[in-house]
Amino acid sequence: MTTPRKRARTYDSAKIRAAVLAQFRNVREGVRALDEEQLARPAGLGDWTVRELVAHLTMAADSVSRHLDLPAPPAKELGLLEWPFGTASRAGNIADGTRALAEGNPDLDALYAGAEERITARLATAPDDRLLGVPAGAMTLADFLVTRTVELVVHTDDLNRAAGTDIPIDRQALAACTRLLADALAVKAPGASTEVRVPPYAVVQCVEGPRHTRGTPPNVVETDPLTWIRLATGRTEWKTALDEAKVSASGERADLGALLPLMG
Repeated sequence: MTTPRKRARTYDSAKIRAAVLAQFRNVREGVRALDEEQLARPAGLGDWTVRELVAHLTMAADSVSRHLDLPAPPAKELGLLEWPFGTASRAGNIADGTRALAEGNPDLDALYAGAEERITARLATAPDDRLLGVPAGAMTLADFLVTRTVELVVHTDDLNRAAGTDIPIDRQALAACTRLLADALAVKAPGASTEVRVPPYAVVQCVEGPRHTRGTPPNVVETDPLTWIRLATGRTEWKTALDEAKVSASGERADLGALLPLMG
């Protein structure tokens, strides 16, 4: 696992909690409008259908509820900036659980209603420093909720593209997701020779080399939040984004192709 070399930025807990709930409700409303033809479409994620993707999205909320119902682990094991690098190893188990969840819950609105009720009730009383024994390692509730913005935003975007929907993405959830993935890049490629800009949410410096001190940096990468999220999670390849002019990169150290994706 990659070891972070920088301190994680702080997040406003109240805003993150509100963002997680708001985005889950956005998805629930969007799912209600899906028809059987849309649910049967390929999700663009291995052999998943849209129905399986929709079922998987409830796991972003239920993972919070489930771990809050279990005893707290004795000590923190994982920091927020370590989380993105441990997701690929769990992909197989996640896929199996998703298929079982979709098969066992044909009533998707009931599935979402239960998940929303549970997470809303648990978050009403759970403190930020409560430790959760999540598969990646014990982490605080506050940190784990930031990771839920990544799960919800990334998969809402997946759903919109696969089903042709236009489910809105909560601004605070999008901001948190963008910032965490930008900070993860700075952990993976520490340095200060390249500035990566994802306006209006994040600016990070990364990549070893001469440190920039004033004026316009010699190596600059800039893109929009959704393109950055797709790059960081492997939905879009670096060269494709460049060819489609969805990312600009100037300078000899501005090629991030070898560093992406950050999450499998």
